[in-house]
Amino acid sequence: MNKTLITLLGLVLCLSCNGQGLLSNKQSFTRQDTLRGSITPERAWWDLIYYHLDIEVKPNEKFISGKNTVHYKVLKPYQVMQIDLQAPMEITKVVQNEKELKVIHEGNAHFVQLQDEQSIDDLNTITVYYQGNPKEAIRAPWDGGFSWKKDENGKDFVATSCQGLGASVWWPNKDHMYDEVDSMLISVTNPKDLTNVSNGRLRKLEDLGDKVKSHWFVSNPINNYGVNVNIGDYVNFSEVYEGENGPLDMDYYVLSYNLEKAKAQFKDAPKMMEAFEYWFGPYPFYEDSFKLVEVPYLGMEHQSSVTYGNQYKKGYLGRDLSGTGWGLKFDFIIIHEAGHEWFANNITYKDAADMWIHEGFTAYSENLFLDYYYGKEASADYVIGTRANIRNDKPIIGQYNVNNEGSRDMYYKGANMLHTLRQLIEDDELWREILRGLNSAFYHQTVTTAQIENYISTKAKKDLSAFFNQYLRDTRIPTLEYNIENNQLKYRYVDIVKGFDMPIEVLIDGKGQWLFPSSEWKAMPINTTDFKVDRDYYIYSKKL
Repeated sequence: MNKTLITLLGLVLCLSCNGQGLLSNKQSFTRQDTLRGSITPERAWWDLIYYHLDIEVKPNEKFISGKNTVHYKVLKPYQVMQIDLQAPMEITKVVQNEKELKVIHEGNAHFVQLQDEQSIDDLNTITVYYQGNPKEAIRAPWDGGFSWKKDENGKDFVATSCQGLGASVWWPNKDHMYDEVDSMLISVTNPKDLTNVSNGRLRKLEDLGDKVKSHWFVSNPINNYGVNVNIGDYVNFSEVYEGENGPLDMDYYVLSYNLEKAKAQFKDAPKMMEAFEYWFGPYPFYEDSFKLVEVPYLGMEHQSSVTYGNQYKKGYLGRDLSGTGWGLKFDFIIIHEAGHEWFANNITYKDAADMWIHEGFTAYSENLFLDYYYGKEASADYVIGTRANIRNDKPIIGQYNVNNEGSRDMYYKGANMLHTLRQLIEDDELWREILRGLNSAFYHQTVTTAQIENYISTKAKKDLSAFFNQYLRDTRIPTLEYNIENNQLKYRYVDIVKGFDMPIEVLIDGKGQWLFPSSEWKAMPINTTDFKVDRDYYIYSKKL
C-alpha cells in the first residue's frame, strides 16, 4: 500500500469518527448507556417545547455558568423529570414556580422531583442552574466538548462540538434525539472584545461594560447537538441567495485576518445551495438563515450555524478522499457539513443506531454536488473511488436504546448503497423526486430507518427490504459468482441475506444487459468471454 493511500485511509478513519471520535467497537453497555440512549419513563411523559439557554463563557478560566429554562407540555401525569448533564459540569439548583426542587443524581442523568401536580396538556417550565469547567475537546470534532484555543493574534478562539458525545457535555437538556425543541433562545455573555455566533438570527446585543451579551433566536426545531457557541475575533460578510423559497440570507463569520481568503473560498456556499436545493428541495431553515462560521477545528453541521475549519483548502484539508481528483473540485467541509442541513438537521434520526440517515445521505450528497456541476460520470468516479475507505467490519446500523452508532461505514458504504439504489430505480427524475420527497414528507421531523426504507420502497414501487437488510444490517458484500463455458454463462449470488435478488446491469461485448441473479444458479447462452459487471453497482464479482 503506497504512502498516499495510507494517509487518505487514515484521514477517512478520522472523518468517520465524526462527532464521537471514537465511533467505538463497544459491545457491552451499562445503565448509563440505557439512561442516555432510551426513552425512559422520566422522559416519555413530557414534550419539549422551548429552551432559553442563558450562559456566561469565561475563556481565561475555561468556565461556563448559567441556566436553561425548559418549557414543556405534559403528555401524561408523572412527577419525575430526567435532565441530562455530564460531569464535571454540575447542577447547582432546579426551580419550578419559585420552589427549589430535590434532584436525585445518577451519573449523567439527574432526576428532578417535581412538587406541583403535572396534569395532561399543562404547559409548564423548570429552570436548571448549572456551572463548571466543561470537558475540553481533545480532538474536536471527533472527541468533542469545548475547544479553548487562541488565534494567530493571541485572542481567544472558542467553540463547541458534541455530536455523539451529547450536548449535555456542556449544557443541561433532554439529551435524546427523539424529541427536538420547537424553538430556542441562546443568550451568551463573553468578553467584550470578542463576538459570539450561535444558531438562528441575532435578536439583540447588550453592552455590559467589559462584557457583551448576544441573543440568538432559533425559530425552527433543532436537535441538541446542533446547538453551538462560537466565540472569536470575527468579522462578517454576507449575501442574499435567491432560492426556491425566496431570498435566503447567507452570512459568513471568519477571523479578521482571514477575510479575503474566506471571500474567495466561500464561493462554494451558494454553489452548494443551488445544487442541494435542486436535489433535496428548499433549504429547510429560511427563517433562521444560513451561516458559515470559522472555528478552531475541522467543522460540524450545527443547524443554520455550520462550522468551518478546513484551512481554506479544496478537498479534505487539501486532499481528495476519493483518490480520483474530483474531490479537489470543492471544499469538502462546506459541501459535506452544509449537506447535513437536509440530512441531520431537517431529517433527524430518533436513535443513534440510525446515524447512517445523517451520514450516508450526506456522504452521498458530495457526489450529487459533482453530478450537478460536472455530470454523472464525474459523480460516479467520486463515489466509487470512496469504496477504498469501506471496511465492512460491522453493520451500518448500531444497537438501539443505548446511544450506540453503527459502523463508520455509514459514510461511504451508505453513499455507495444509495448510488446503487439510483441504478435500480432506473429513473433519475424519480430518484430526485424521492430525495426531495424525503425532505418534504419528514420536514423537521425525527425518524427511524424503517420510515426511510418504507418511504423509498413505496415511491420506487419496489420491495427493497432485502436490499436494505443486505447493506445496512449485514457486513457482507454480495458477490456474483459466474462461469463462462461452452457458450453458456452461469451465475448466482453468494454472501447474501435471505431473499436478496437485486438485478444488475452487465456489459457483454461492451453492450449493456440486465441480469437477475439470486442464490440459485441461472444460465443463459453467450458467444463471448467479454463480460463484466457495471461499476455503478456495489457488489463484487468472481469468475470461477
